[in-house]
Amino acid sequence: MIDPVIISFNIGTVAIALRWYGVLVMTGVLVATWITSVEFKRRDENPDHIWDALVWMIPAGMLGARLWYVANATLGGSRYYIENPIQILNTTQGGLHFYGGLLFGAIALILYTRKHKVDLWLFLDSVAPTILIGQAVARPANFINQELYGPPTTLPWGIKIDAAHRLAPWNDIITFPMETTHFHPTFAYEILWNLLAAEMLLLIARHYEDKIKPGLIFYTWLVLSGIGRVIIEIWRPDQPRIPGTDFSFTRLVAVLMAIIGAILMLDKLRVIRIPFIPEGPGTYTLSKSAVNSSEE
Repeated sequence: MIDPVIISFNIGTVAIALRWYGVLVMTGVLVATWITSVEFKRRDENPDHIWDALVWMIPAGMLGARLWYVANATLGGSRYYIENPIQILNTTQGGLHFYGGLLFGAIALILYTRKHKVDLWLFLDSVAPTILIGQAVARPANFINQELYGPPTTLPWGIKIDAAHRLAPWNDIITFPMETTHFHPTFAYEILWNLLAAEMLLLIARHYEDKIKPGLIFYTWLVLSGIGRVIIEIWRPDQPRIPGTDFSFTRLVAVLMAIIGAILMLDKLRVIRIPFIPEGPGTYTLSKSAVNSSEE
């Protein structure tokens, strides 16, 4: 297997380690941001805004991702972070959760758009497909860390997992021998789903550019992302369950995302009409910097 640590060294008494997880996550962020800047430019908006917003979104997203992970584990019955609160700061113990990063990143994005008077819907519709691509780029880190795998499988694409990284009862190597036991590569399933969904969103955004209204791409992302996660959770035994059920908190959030997205999408398409949902703008509003750059 690949060593999760690329390089490590000490500066005095402080140990420094560069890990594949961090490198791939940041690569995913940069790839997603670059594609979003292309979408901004295609919509005649100033692409500098997405790079400027990134400065707001990265720290907020990392904070939210960690807090969501801790809350998810605690609600699932773990007392580890209650008994060891200092470990909340130790991101190498446990990890990060995408939904928390998404939520806090979205809050930072909203604050940025209000401060700089950039169309929030243009941001959301441009970012939605690239979030999926960024996730896909980062997911191989889970293979390196030997995490986010599913139950044993006899399918030809099953992967080996070291005993030290196995969940019970599969860590019993007598019952589940190392040589013959393979597991569902859940992270790979999510990569394939995300790339397919991202391609679909980008094709819709470009092919029907003159017909779709602001917000529709984002709502469709909610549906596709939610459905994908609901399906992926079938092969995620590591996710904390709602006490007394076999239903994970993550799956619950994904179901709500898909339902809310479907309702908003159908309302936007005028298939249904929900009176208390505002109609929303018919076109994007460009920022002053976009207007000025086009005039130059």
